[in-house]
Amino acid sequence: MSKFQSNSSNFFNTSFFLILLPVLVSSTCTCIQKQDEDRNQSKQLIIYKIVAIVSVLVSGALGVCLPFLVKINIPFLHPDNDFYLLIKAFAAGVILATGFVHVLPDAQESLASPCLSQKPWGKFPFTGFVAMVSAIGTLMMEALATGYKKRSALSKPQPLDGDEEAHHVHGSALVLESSNSSDRIRNRIISQVLELGIIVHSVIIGVSLGACQNLHTIKPLVAALSFHQFFEGIGLGGCIYQKAKFSHKTMAVMVGFFSMTSPCGIGVGMAISNTYNENSPTSLVVEGLLLSASAGILIYMALVDLLAADFINNAKLISNPKLQLGANFTLLLGAGFMSLLAKLGD
Repeated sequence: MSKFQSNSSNFFNTSFFLILLPVLVSSTCTCIQKQDEDRNQSKQLIIYKIVAIVSVLVSGALGVCLPFLVKINIPFLHPDNDFYLLIKAFAAGVILATGFVHVLPDAQESLASPCLSQKPWGKFPFTGFVAMVSAIGTLMMEALATGYKKRSALSKPQPLDGDEEAHHVHGSALVLESSNSSDRIRNRIISQVLELGIIVHSVIIGVSLGACQNLHTIKPLVAALSFHQFFEGIGLGGCIYQKAKFSHKTMAVMVGFFSMTSPCGIGVGMAISNTYNENSPTSLVVEGLLLSASAGILIYMALVDLLAADFINNAKLISNPKLQLGANFTLLLGAGFMSLLAKLGD
C-alpha cells in the first residue's frame, strides 16, 4: 500500500510539473521579453532626446539669426522697409502667445498641483501675483535705467560758442544725439530683459523634456519645442538687431545663450532623469514661481516694448492704413500659430 502511495505521489508530482512547465516557461519568456522592451524603449528615449537637442539647437539658432541674415542678404527685409514691420508684428504675436498660452498655464498647473499643501498655495493666486510683480519690476527697471542715462547725458558740460546760431545748431545736434543714445540704451535693456524671460522658460521646458521617460510624450514635444524655439528666436533676434546696435561680440554671446539654453536644459534633464521628480513640492514651487515671473516679463515686453512702440508710436504705421491692416493680420497670425503649438505640445 505504501509502495502504491509512493508511486501515486511521484506520478502526481510529475504530472503537476508537466502541467506547470508551459506556465513557467511562458513566465520566464515574458520577463525576458519585458526586459528587452524596457531596454529598447530606453535606447529610443536616448535617441529621441539627442535628436531633440540637435533639432532645438538648430531651429533656435536659425530663428534668432534670421533677422540679421535677411537684413544683409534681402534688401526688402531691411528694418527701414515696411515689410519688416510686418515681421516684427508676427514675432511680437509669437512672444505674446508664449507668455499667455504656454508659460502662464504651465505656471498655474505647477502652483495648483494637488501635490502642494493647500496652505499657502491654494489660498492665494500666486501665479497672477508673481507675473504682475515681474511685469511691474520690468517697467521700473526700464524707467530707472532710461532716466539715469538721460540725466547723465544732460548733466555733461556743453562747450560754449560765441556764435549764437552755431550754438543753437550745436545744441540741437547734441539733444538729437542724446535722444538717439537714450533710445539705443532702452532698446538694449529691452533685448536683454526679453532674453532673460525667454531663457528662464527655455531652461525649464528643456529640463522637463530631458527628464521625461514617456516615449509617446517626447515625440510631439520635439516638434513643438523646435517650432517654439524658431519663432521665439525670430522675435528675440528682431529685437536684438533692430536698434540696440550691440557690438558683434555681445550679439554673438546673446545668440549663443539663447541657442544653447534649451539644449543644455535637455542635457541636464537627461542627467537627472533617474532622480528628478517633477511632482515633488520643491520642484513644483520653484518651477511655478520662475514660470510666473517669465510670463510677466514676456507679456509686458510684447505689449509695451514691441507692439505699443510700433502700433501707437510709429508714424509710418499709423499713417498707412494698408500697413496697419497688414500688421494687425501678422500679429494675429503669429499669436494664433504659437497658440496652435500649445495644442501640439499636448
